[in-house]
Amino acid sequence: MTNPDPKPTLLPSPDGGVPVPNVLAALVEVDAERTLIAHWAELLRVRIAAMVVLTALLGAWLAEPSAHGLVRGVEAALYILLVTASASILNQVLERDTDRLMTRTSRRPLVTGDISVGTALWTALLTGALGTIGLATRFNLLSAVLLLATLVAYVAIYTPLKRVSTLNTAFGAIPGAAPPLIAYTALAGHVGPWAWAVFGVLYIWQFPHFMAIAWRCREDYARAGLEMVAAVPGSQGMAGRQALVYSLALVPVSMLPAMWGMAGLVYVIGALSLGLSYIIPSARFAIREDAPRARALLIASLFYLPLYFALVLIDPVVRR
Repeated sequence: MTNPDPKPTLLPSPDGGVPVPNVLAALVEVDAERTLIAHWAELLRVRIAAMVVLTALLGAWLAEPSAHGLVRGVEAALYILLVTASASILNQVLERDTDRLMTRTSRRPLVTGDISVGTALWTALLTGALGTIGLATRFNLLSAVLLLATLVAYVAIYTPLKRVSTLNTAFGAIPGAAPPLIAYTALAGHVGPWAWAVFGVLYIWQFPHFMAIAWRCREDYARAGLEMVAAVPGSQGMAGRQALVYSLALVPVSMLPAMWGMAGLVYVIGALSLGLSYIIPSARFAIREDAPRARALLIASLFYLPLYFALVLIDPVVRR
């Protein structure tokens, strides 16, 4: 129960005079509040949420490149973010038993009990409903259907598939690439070529990125019994080979906007350069899987995406 009239905790004065505030106790209270915020940040995966918002805004801008479109894009991104939060929570509800076995996830709030499963489920239900209904009523039904399908794919297909097949990555990459496509559809009322192009780039980009992570966390995944590439028996070299194959495939997919006449020379040169910057660390990782090369590939993947988005925004043909 909250104290209706909170006062600073006091300690006796060392000289017997006026008591002094207990600064340490106050700091502990502040730290406790920050811890609660940190628990919810972990449950909602704020870093992934930030990426969802950025990719959704890009999709919205491609559909309606204007100030009015930006305002509408922010609203659409908010609804997409709410459903993303729902998916993240439900994923952690379903995986709290395996999360307990992995070092990187053993401190998640549903594992430690800092947030109850009941609270998490009600939050997931509320955010999922608000996001889906908001997109359907404020924009269009097609975008809401795509958003709901993304939630189902992540929670009902990708999450359980992690326990039985390494194909889970191929299914999990679909909801990961969906936000710009959904936002584009929300503003345009249909799924246009740019929506498919950015979806394709995001979908393929995830594979080298995740192969680097899977290799680095392979012992954790194996301990939890999850069927991830690099964690299953006899998988040595598989993560590197897949990273190289997908980084090579990313180049022709990223060229689609230019082939369709939607992007110009600036885009072409930039996309080819970015593709090469992704292929090189992927090839090095494929030649030999080790920690420095996995880290280099992960860093390259983190640079690729924001630079690609910037490329789309600055190309004069795209902006026209």
